[in-house]
Amino acid sequence: MNNKKLAIIIARGGSKRIPKKNIKEFCGKPILCYSIEAAREAGVFDEIMVSTDDVEIARIAQKAGASVPFFRSAETSGDYASTDDVIMEVLNAYQRVGQVFGSFCCIYPTAPFLSGTRLKDAMALLAKADSVMPVVPFSYPPQRGLIIGKEGFLARQFPEYAAARSQDLPKIYHDCGQFYACRTEPFLQAGTTDVEKLLPLVLTELEVQDIDTLEDWALAEMKYKLLKA
Repeated sequence: MNNKKLAIIIARGGSKRIPKKNIKEFCGKPILCYSIEAAREAGVFDEIMVSTDDVEIARIAQKAGASVPFFRSAETSGDYASTDDVIMEVLNAYQRVGQVFGSFCCIYPTAPFLSGTRLKDAMALLAKADSVMPVVPFSYPPQRGLIIGKEGFLARQFPEYAAARSQDLPKIYHDCGQFYACRTEPFLQAGTTDVEKLLPLVLTELEVQDIDTLEDWALAEMKYKLLKA
């Protein structure tokens, strides 16, 4: 049985909404460094690599303790390449040089709230699953959501739940957008980490923060400083 574990941190150079997002300074250091540090702190990976198409990102990644054994192809550097496409390219590149990993963890480069403990927990869960996804419950039941209609008036998306109590509705979770842990063989067979035997790793709101806009960035920094105070 192959027990070798690979951490893949995906960090391409192009970023439309936040220029140089993956290496922008976050509370004193490039945000990419937090993901590398979490992977190192987990203490479970045989290799921690960064997949990038950018020389500056590669330099920062190597200085932080990650390897950059090859650069990402043009096909996986574009706006329409999926995370699964990048993972497949990385695994195939390693296989060509005789390195095969039994499992991997694909980590996003803008996850400063991620901890080594959570990564270690996720990799341990793979003993009972083919894939693990960190999730967090919606803070408000989406079944009670509203939409704005064509004439600008509010309407209930699911009117059948209008009178339902929040505590009576099933809890719905969403992807945290931090990482995906997966066994390699099921991934290669399905071409995705979203396989049938997918276990959740439930996180708290304090561990999660979307960073898609400059406003998100400012909120994340404030939240991080409060948590570390």
